[in-house]
Amino acid sequence: MKNIVIVNFKTYKSGKDVLKLARALESSRRQASGVRRQWNLVVGVSACDVEEVASKTKLRVFCEHVDGLEAGRNTGFVLPEAVKAVGAVGVFLNHSEHKISFEVLKRSVKICRKVGLEVCVFVASLSEGLRVKKLRPDYLVVEPPELVGGSRSVSSVKGYVFGISKKLGYPFLVGAGVKSGEDVALALRDGAVGVAVSSGVVNAKNPGKVFASLVR
Repeated sequence: MKNIVIVNFKTYKSGKDVLKLARALESSRRQASGVRRQWNLVVGVSACDVEEVASKTKLRVFCEHVDGLEAGRNTGFVLPEAVKAVGAVGVFLNHSEHKISFEVLKRSVKICRKVGLEVCVFVASLSEGLRVKKLRPDYLVVEPPELVGGSRSVSSVKGYVFGISKKLGYPFLVGAGVKSGEDVALALRDGAVGVAVSSGVVNAKNPGKVFASLVR
């Protein structure tokens, strides 16, 4: 099984800068020796950017959020089938910056599966992960919200990742503060199957170089 790295663009970039970043990551992954064989790369972009990134790169593009609704009278919402139609292969749900109730999450997962989208669910704790794993998401990411966007990596919190691995009983990724190859190595050593990153890569002067340093 390959390890997984998710790069969440959030809304740090917009317009042409989104495609520029996506191409930098794609190029870095293609050029780095062994990376393609060892890592699956997922990029998360806003609904506005799905079509361009999906059509102009070969990356696995996930939409950062969708609403668990069927087609109809839903002004202002983003439907799973709509992002699927423009090239998304998956979606993010329940990120700490866009939390939804468990019932909404359950409905959203069901609709996404119905239209053929993979599902990546973010959880803030082990207890939430134990509940969410019953929905069998394709990717389950544990991100302590107090570390999101901070300087301290989840991997550096003594015993945290290992404790999740021992108790969760489901493949998981970790995120929050992951910025170095050492952070990634520690996460994998302690039982995670991958990492989710954002600002450390997205806001770097040379995101392709930073990405390569993470996964080497």
